[in-house]
Amino acid sequence: MQTTTDVIVDAGLVPERLDALEQRVRREIDDGLLPSCQFAIAKDGKVVVHRTLGDATDATRYCIFSSTKAFAASAFWMLLGEGLVSTSDRVADLLPNFGENDKQDVTVEHVLLHTAGFPNGIMGPRHWGSHAGRLEVYPHWKLDWEPGTRYAYHAMSAHWVLMDILTELTGTDYRDFIRERICEPIGLASFRLGIPGAEQTDLADVSYVGEAMTPEEMEAAFGFRSVPTPRGSLAAMGDFGLSLNEPEWREIGIPGGGGFSNAADVTRFYQELLHNSKGLWDPDVLADGTQRVRNNLPDPLYRVPAGRALGTVVAGDDGKAHMRGFGRTFSARAFGHGGAGGQVAIADPETGISFCYLTNGHDRHQLRQGRRGVALASLAGLLTTPAD
Repeated sequence: MQTTTDVIVDAGLVPERLDALEQRVRREIDDGLLPSCQFAIAKDGKVVVHRTLGDATDATRYCIFSSTKAFAASAFWMLLGEGLVSTSDRVADLLPNFGENDKQDVTVEHVLLHTAGFPNGIMGPRHWGSHAGRLEVYPHWKLDWEPGTRYAYHAMSAHWVLMDILTELTGTDYRDFIRERICEPIGLASFRLGIPGAEQTDLADVSYVGEAMTPEEMEAAFGFRSVPTPRGSLAAMGDFGLSLNEPEWREIGIPGGGGFSNAADVTRFYQELLHNSKGLWDPDVLADGTQRVRNNLPDPLYRVPAGRALGTVVAGDDGKAHMRGFGRTFSARAFGHGGAGGQVAIADPETGISFCYLTNGHDRHQLRQGRRGVALASLAGLLTTPAD
């Protein structure tokens, strides 16, 4: 009978490296800072490690915030592969009245790359519950710059547009599409985008922990005394993570940041992006989504090239991968998408590893939270490297 160590070794992981990773994961739990966290590692299409610490179980699902974006983008890749839409298509030709307020030249590629020019587009609870309601909002959005000329993270706006294009072209609600075309074929029993009230079980409530950075700490770390907050982002609503504790927000399925999952399912999803074993995506489109950087415009917040493919971020070989959420040891080809509150989701084609870390404790001290992410990703990137 195989022991846990045997399984780890058979998967090509180094036990000492895994021990070091788990010790670092435990730090904030043992210190009483975080209420719970969960991490998972998968390789060769299988989850090898799935562990939960603190006040939760392996069945607990966390809001993965912007890590949801990769799931939504991967659904859109299916449309690209099937020829229903192309990256050069104008959104105004796909969604009624979208082109008003000079948005007629925004393309699908601009939206996927966060260069569309409407990072502050607001989609609020009055309209986001239906496709028809959302279509009423888009004509009112205005551009902050000419599409394709600048990059700024479209925290919430871009993925509403992508999912409404999907719904318009397929006649299927994006939440159903993701469940039927992605979750069911891969076997993702935990991940859901849009959870009916009766099914909102085993969900970890978000809480805010720690003391916020002082303006002086902020300036020393980032060069400014407060973090710019896009008007259309959930962050603009205050302690936005708390909103995802509300049943009605969980039920909507906000495509830019409202997915729920355990860590194991996130790593399973990324294994499928690595191997495409179910043939869900056209290989060339999948490469565009996970490997080919199309946006290296400067990030106005982190001051590094964006490193964005059509839906994920790529680590890159410029020494700035840690500023993109990949730590310092994953290969240049690693890709993924993190989420607010310190969620980490990464896959590496070089090692075959996918790694996910989730927590429901959002640290108000953003530098401490960021350093934790760099440390965890760096340790995860070494899991197949022999220990000294």
